[in-house]
Amino acid sequence: MYNSDKFQNKRTFHKDKPSEERGFGRASSPKKSYRSRPHDDEEGDERPRRTGGRRSFDSDKKRSFDGDKRRSFDRDRGGDTPKRSFSKTRPDRDGDFRPRRDHDAVPAKRRRDVTAESEILSEIVAKRRREGRPSPEKVKVRSLEQDQQSLPIRLNKYIANAGVCSRREADTLIEAGAISVNGKVVTELGFKVMPTDEVRFGDTLLQRERPVYLLLNKPKDYITTMDDEFDRKHVMQLVKGACKERIYPVGRLDRDTTGLLLFTNDGEMTKKLTHPRSGVRKIYHVTLNKNLTHADFQQIADGIELDDGQMEVDEIAYVGDHKDEIGVTIHSGRNRIVRRIFESLGYDVVKLDRVVFAGLTKKDLPRGSWRFLTQEEVNYLKMIGTNK
Repeated sequence: MYNSDKFQNKRTFHKDKPSEERGFGRASSPKKSYRSRPHDDEEGDERPRRTGGRRSFDSDKKRSFDGDKRRSFDRDRGGDTPKRSFSKTRPDRDGDFRPRRDHDAVPAKRRRDVTAESEILSEIVAKRRREGRPSPEKVKVRSLEQDQQSLPIRLNKYIANAGVCSRREADTLIEAGAISVNGKVVTELGFKVMPTDEVRFGDTLLQRERPVYLLLNKPKDYITTMDDEFDRKHVMQLVKGACKERIYPVGRLDRDTTGLLLFTNDGEMTKKLTHPRSGVRKIYHVTLNKNLTHADFQQIADGIELDDGQMEVDEIAYVGDHKDEIGVTIHSGRNRIVRRIFESLGYDVVKLDRVVFAGLTKKDLPRGSWRFLTQEEVNYLKMIGTNK
C-alpha cells in the first residue's frame, strides 16, 4: 500500500533554479520543450495540447463504447462457431442439463411419467392376454433364466453344486480321474461343462445343482405348471423363494385337486417316481356328490374299462360310515385317472385330495404350506424301485 509518511521529506524542485542547482543535467543544455512543436494525428489535425498539466480530449474525439463499436467475440472465433452459452445449468449423469438449484424449473415433459408408463404396460399385458401370449415381463424373465441355464460352468463348481464336496476337494477328484464327462474321463482343471453334458462321479450321475426335495400341500385353484401365460395362479408361486435352485413339480395335480405335490431338481428321481414300473403308491381321498353303491364299489375294485384301456386300482375303501367318501390307492400316472373312474359310472367328484405320495404324508403340513424332506425321507425315495 501507498504510505504517505515515506514521502513527507521528499526533495522539491523549482522551475526558477538552474539545472546545476537542481543536481542533474548540464547547465549548458537547455530544457527540451515539447510544446513548441505541433503534433499531427492520423487525420492531419493538430493534437490537443496539455493545459494545466492534464491532457484534454475533445468530445468528438472521445473513445466510443457504444454497442456498435463493441468488440465482437463471435467474429474473433471465426467461421460458424456458435456462441458459448453460460446458462446456470450443469450436466447430470445422463449427459442432460438440469438446474443447479431451482429444481422446479425442470420442464414437466422431461420428468418421468410413471403413471402413463404403467397404463401403457397394462394395455400391452391385457392385449397379450387376449391373444393368448405371455406378458413382456414374463418373456424377459423367462429368457433371462434360459440364458443363465445355457451358460457353461466350471467342472469343480458343477461337482460342488451337486453336493458331492467342496470345490477344492473336487479339483482333487478331477486330477485323480474320478470324474467323467459324456463318458470320457476329465483330468484337466478349469474344464467347463454345459447343462446338457452328462457328468458322473464313478457310476453316479451328478446334477448341476445341489439336489433339493420339497413337499407342498397344494390348495385348490392352483394349476401345476412352471409358468402360465394367462396369469393364472400356479404352484410355483407357492414355493417361490424356497431355494435358489431351480426346482420343478414331480407329476401333476388338477386345478381343483388338492394335496401332496413333490418338487425337486433331481432328474433321475423325477423319472423314477413318475414311471409306472416303479410302483409309486398314491392315496386319494375322494368326496362324491352321492353315495357309492356296493355294485359300483365292486366294479372299481375288479377293474373298469376306460377310453384308454383297462384300469385297476390297488385298493379301495369307504372312509368311515360315509358312503360318499372313498379312499383309493393307485400307482397309475394317467391324466385325471381318479376323476375319470368315478365319472364313467355317473358320479361327480366334489373334492379330490392326495393324502399320500410315495410314502410321504401331510402330517404337520397345513394347506398351502411346504417343507423340505428329511434325509431319511430322501433315502427312502432313492430306495423305491431298486428291487424291481
